[in-house]
Amino acid sequence: MIEQIFDKDEKRKIARKVLEALREWFEVDESREQYIRDCAEWIFIAAKGNGEYVGFLCLKETGKDTAELAVMGVLKDYHREGIGRQLFEKAKTIAAESGYSFMQVKTVQMGKYPDYDKTNLFYLSCGFKEFEVFPEYWDEDNPCQIYVMSLNKI
Repeated sequence: MIEQIFDKDEKRKIARKVLEALREWFEVDESREQYIRDCAEWIFIAAKGNGEYVGFLCLKETGKDTAELAVMGVLKDYHREGIGRQLFEKAKTIAAESGYSFMQVKTVQMGKYPDYDKTNLFYLSCGFKEFEVFPEYWDEDNPCQIYVMSLNKI
């Protein structure tokens, strides 16, 4: 079941549970804690499986026309079950209904780390297109790949 969460404490609780379980992607304590704090202010969509929250996705506004998929995670036991796709589809609908024309996501450039390559392939399969790589946005070991998509129907 996919649902939008509005309670700030519940958002932080779900984010903490998921992000702490996914340390290979969220290994930097300071960054992980920042996501947990910030998610309370963002559009927050969560997935339930077996009566508990097993994943979430957050959107934040980066411009009057653009929402960013700021953070997303699904517990490993639930990978490859379509939960990430369901979260993304709900987020895309909410972003479009909220008046955004574009969605973007930042990740580590393809070819740097196998775990992030899986993430990149997921974003590409959702319809994101390569926009630009910023080699030193984060640091030289983690070049930032930005993907974008239009939310407007043509």
